[in-house]
Formats: sequence, C-alpha cells, structure tokens
Amino acid sequence: MTYEQAIEKIHSLLTFGSRPGLDRMRIFLEKLGNPQDKLKYIHIAGTNGKGSVCAMLSAVLVEAGYKTGLFISPYITDFRERIQINNRMISKEMLTEAVEKTFPIIEELRNDGVIITEFEYVNALQFYIHANEKCDIVVLETGMGGLLDCTNTILPPLCSVITTIGLDHTAILGNTIEEIAWQKCGIIKNGSIAVTSKQEENAMSVIECTCKSRNVELFKSESAKIKVISESLESTVFEYDGTELELHLIGEHQLENAKTALTALKALCDSGKIIVSKNALKAGMAKAVNPARLELMGKNPVVLLDGAHNPNGIEALSKAVKKYLPNQKRLCLMGMLADKDSASSINLLEGLFEEVFTVTVNNPRTLSAEELAEKCKQHFPKVEAFDNNKKALETALDKAKNENMPLVICGSLYLAGELRPYLSENG
Repeated sequence: MTYEQAIEKIHSLLTFGSRPGLDRMRIFLEKLGNPQDKLKYIHIAGTNGKGSVCAMLSAVLVEAGYKTGLFISPYITDFRERIQINNRMISKEMLTEAVEKTFPIIEELRNDGVIITEFEYVNALQFYIHANEKCDIVVLETGMGGLLDCTNTILPPLCSVITTIGLDHTAILGNTIEEIAWQKCGIIKNGSIAVTSKQEENAMSVIECTCKSRNVELFKSESAKIKVISESLESTVFEYDGTELELHLIGEHQLENAKTALTALKALCDSGKIIVSKNALKAGMAKAVNPARLELMGKNPVVLLDGAHNPNGIEALSKAVKKYLPNQKRLCLMGMLADKDSASSINLLEGLFEEVFTVTVNNPRTLSAEELAEKCKQHFPKVEAFDNNKKALETALDKAKNENMPLVICGSLYLAGELRPYLSENG
C-alpha cells in the first residue's frame, strides 16, 4: 500500500458522515487490543481555543522531556498534522503501515453491519500509533462535544481541560450554552482533575456542578496571574510566576488560552503527575505554533491568516484587527461554510474592512462566493465575488501591496488550508 492509497482508504469513510456514540468505537478498539488503555492523556474539549491550548501543552511537555503524542483536528494542509509525536507529524511510512494493518478490521466490521466513520477511524489510528510508539503522554483534542465524542473512550485522564464554550454545532450539541457545556463536560471523569478557561456564568455553573458530582477537583484559569510586558503582531511577552514567557500565538484570546494551559501544567505538577522546569516552560511556550490562527504570513504587506468560523472566534479576530492594525484601511478575503452562523460573524466584522473579496470554499458545505457577497454588501463599502480562489488571493495580495493595506484572510479553516501553501511560498 502506498501513502496515497492509505489516505484514500481513510477518506473513503467520509461518506458515512458524523455519527455520535461510542459503541462502534469500542467494538473497533477491542479488535485493536484496546491501545487507548496503554496511554496517559490530557483531554481537551471546548468550542474555541482547543487547538492553541493543545499546542502549548504539547510544546511544553516535549521540552520537559516527555515523549508526547498529539491528536488535533482538523488539519490545515497535511493530513498528518492530526497525529504528531514530539510536535512532528508522523512519517508517511508510519501512517501507511498503520492503515495497512488496521483497515482490514474496518472492512470486517462493515460486513457485520458495524460502520466506522472517518473521524472514528483516524482517532483509533492515533491510539494505535501512539501506543505502539510508547508515548509518555498524549495531548488529546476532542472532535465535537465531549460526552459522545469518540476520543472519550479513554480511561480517566491525567487532566480534563474545558476551553471557552460558545454556540457551535448546535444541531448536534444543543441550542443553549448549558446544553453544549453539559456535552463538553462529558470528558470530566472521577479519578482525574479538571481545568477550565474563563466561561459565561451558565457554562461555568454546569462545569462546577459536574466536577462536584464526580468528585473532581476543578482549577480555573483565573488562578494563573500574568502581567503583559509587550504585544505585537509577532509575539506577546508576559510574566508568569516570576518567569518571562514569550508566546507567538497572538491576540487577547491567546492570553486566556495561555492561562488555561499554565493552570493545567501547574495543577499536574502540584499533583505530582508531571515535572516541568521553568526552562522547559519558557522554551515550550515560545515554540508553540497553531497554523491559521491569526497567523502572520507576511509583513510587507501585512497578511494575517485566520480560520475562525464561529462568532466567538470571529469576535477574537475582530479585537485583534482593531488592536494590531489600528487607523488604517484594510482588505479582507473571506470564505465561509453554509452551516456556520455567517450573519453574526459578518456583523462582528462590520466597519473593519474597506473592501471584501468573497470566495467559494472548496468544501461541499460551502456558501457560494455570490451568496456570501450578498450577505456582505450591507456591511462593507465594496464587495467583490470571485469564481477562482487563487485569482482572488493574487488580486488581494497585489492590491494590499500597491495600496499598503493589511490583508486579512478569514472565515474557514478549509479556506486557510487551501491558501496557506501559496502564502508560505510567496511570503
């Protein structure tokens, strides 16, 4: 089997969609010898900030000397971003070999009427690979929700982390913050500790009640006291516990994510579950990367790439644009999916851009460039729809350079994944 054939096998399961529930996953893992039970985890759920908190935790643990597995989703440009060891994508050979050995079980189960989805299979693959590679700790990001997410087949983790909760995936997780918080809290297990980011009052109540009912000690990010020293488009420098830390993930929201990661690390160290020196903390935080999250892709002109796709994420983007790119004309290239709250997101961006170019995201769930343009016309002075994404990007880059305008690309992680390679080549 070639790497390309392995990827084709994985994506062939996409046709089965997303199907919450753990029974299928448990049957499959049993066939694999329950690799998930051989590992220790930091389990992360939430609406926004999961990827950034995962990046910080993983980077620090690697610097502290732990062989660290990382599972995140979605990927931006390379499928193997989802399964990493020591902050490096696994090799193509490793992924191919794992698919070769495990995919026949998928086909066997299908014959028995047990249908495994793509996300379930990818998650099982990471359990299988991280167990075979004998990782010390795996930083494990949920896909959607928590309670019925297929990552939730693990034993009690070292720590459960709940990042900021907002309204997303409401068709599956519920229409209120309380319902969504309850789903996220499904990862909190007796015999573990829990950490939460700053939350809306109703979400925090659900988290507190869950921890109390499961006899789990809860640590809040507000306990991490930080003092900002400097902020720029390239990094934020702040003091924490007498140590000066530099973070290359920018934006006010990343300080909350940093406080969440620092709270988790301190709770784990204080409970004797891990050992992290100040040097490891300093080096790890400085090395944390999370592509397409307010990522600076160019300086002349300034090009920011952001995959925010829900109101919470767009609000963070809006604040960052006002803070780091004040008092100037700005250009936006935007693409969104039809099943996201595009109206609220566009409202949050109103007044920020002199001109907006809309594109069609390369995804079946996309909102067309023309439909998005119509939604934008009430909120921005000039809006233009493009039928070719590369042409839209080239036009935007030329205009940004010629008119000395910052360019912000936003609206979808899928769009970010499509355009990021081009930006990397031409940055």
